[in-house]
Amino acid sequence: MLMKAQTAQLIVVDLQERLLPAIHGGEQVIVCANKLISAAAELMIPVTVTEQYPKGLGGTVPSLTESLRASNATFLPKISFSGMADQQISNAIAGTPERRQLIVCGTETHVCVLQSAMDAQLAGYEVFVVADACSSRTQENKNLALERMRAAGITIVSTEMVLFEWLEQAGTSMFKEISKLIK
Repeated sequence: MLMKAQTAQLIVVDLQERLLPAIHGGEQVIVCANKLISAAAELMIPVTVTEQYPKGLGGTVPSLTESLRASNATFLPKISFSGMADQQISNAIAGTPERRQLIVCGTETHVCVLQSAMDAQLAGYEVFVVADACSSRTQENKNLALERMRAAGITIVSTEMVLFEWLEQAGTSMFKEISKLIK
């Protein structure tokens, strides 16, 4: 199934200040997450940002602040590894029942991304994990998590797949705006 802007939500998992320096390829994850967030803002796709124990790991990285502000993102702290295990987060996601496609990015792929994605799938959502907008402290843990999620029926995608599927066609003013993110 294709990802549709009208039925999607973007879930940004734990891209936090004190965690990111330890993440393999963390800068690239932020670049890709910024593209997703910016496109979501343009297309009016809801964005939920989770923060794992922000008192200890800090808030979301400042380099995402501008695009998150433009997207009118909802920020929610958690202590459960799975965002779906936190009632406030699962309620926020369920708050737009017509949006059953969850596009998930963030860290760490093998812990919070994996558990959130698998729990969301169990809750009946269609889940897409954006491989180039996710990572872990080691590449091996990221790869194992992506393999496990794929085997469980979660769709693994890239940032560009998401953007082009949300757009659906070229030649529109929205295409011109969002295609700037890809260059």
